Amino acid sequence: MLYWLSTLSDGGDFFNLFRYITFRAGGAFMTALIFGFLFGKPLINVLRRKQGKGQPIRDDGPETHFVKSGTPTMGGLLIVGALSTSTLLWARLDNPFVWLVLLVTLSFAAIGFADDYAKVSKQNVTGVSGKVRLGLGFLIAGIAAYWASISHPEALQYHLALPIFKDTLLNLGIFFIPFAMFVVVGAANAVNLTDGLDGLAIMPVMIAAGSFGVIAYAVGRVDFTEYLDVHYVPGTGEILVFVAGLIGGGLGFLWYNAPPAAVFMGDTGSLALGGALGAIAVATKHEIVLGIIGGLFVVEALSVIIQVLYFKRTGKRVFLMAPIHHHYEKKGWAEPQIVIRFWIIAVILAMIGLATLKVR
Repeated sequence: MLYWLSTLSDGGDFFNLFRYITFRAGGAFMTALIFGFLFGKPLINVLRRKQGKGQPIRDDGPETHFVKSGTPTMGGLLIVGALSTSTLLWARLDNPFVWLVLLVTLSFAAIGFADDYAKVSKQNVTGVSGKVRLGLGFLIAGIAAYWASISHPEALQYHLALPIFKDTLLNLGIFFIPFAMFVVVGAANAVNLTDGLDGLAIMPVMIAAGSFGVIAYAVGRVDFTEYLDVHYVPGTGEILVFVAGLIGGGLGFLWYNAPPAAVFMGDTGSLALGGALGAIAVATKHEIVLGIIGGLFVVEALSVIIQVLYFKRTGKRVFLMAPIHHHYEKKGWAEPQIVIRFWIIAVILAMIGLATLKVR
């Protein structure tokens, strides 16, 4: 919205700064960060009063988690509120990719909120039916996938771009829609599975989002795409403003989520943030790179799939407990040790993913 202040500029004054994506991204970051610090404590107090016993703790979970009983959930409201406010203030609202990513984020946040509400109101870990969650998720992802496809340049529509092999485009035709749907829903649920320890999910999400902010800005500039030899997707640069808001809001949330957490992100936050990452990957034509940058989330999701399939087939477990961060808890690793080591892995994977921008 503040972008329109640039119309007051004669080309060499303060208002001219609002033309620049990087300036507005900085404004979005600070707005979201201040939002998090201002509303974090009041939100936690409201959630604590409304939820009473807080998020239910799994009976079959690690014994160390029982001390977290009573901690409120739905802290993702703080992140979603911060990034939405900052994006609406600082991004160009005539950009389709901004609205696409916001649609996915807010829609998945609504699904997560319904799930969290069901859990705290009934005081069980079941929540909304998994089939309902997946059905709604695929519906939202389908709308976003089609929207992204028709917003891409004609040469890129319904095509899959490959990292490293940068001249190669795979024409998936109509099958690009279900592929993109899988990317968005898979990312949302992978982040959801990762969110099991204090601070574990939010930092890798911010690292992945920051990486995709760089990618979005690069593929949205024709000069950068020529230098990096990647496909030009006009308009994606504005996603950097959204990403900056996400990082600012994420840091504000982490202030209260750092061990011992005063509030949990809940499905409200994890589904929203995962869906946002998937939507950004589809918008920027970097779906496969998301599997690298978000490799930590992929491993977390795969550990659950492997555990379930192997147990059904043999009656035995591959991991002491899934997702895999619980496996290391069972092995005796301290929670902060797991969290920080997983953060390090997230940084390494992000650097590898970004390196694909300049591999010839």
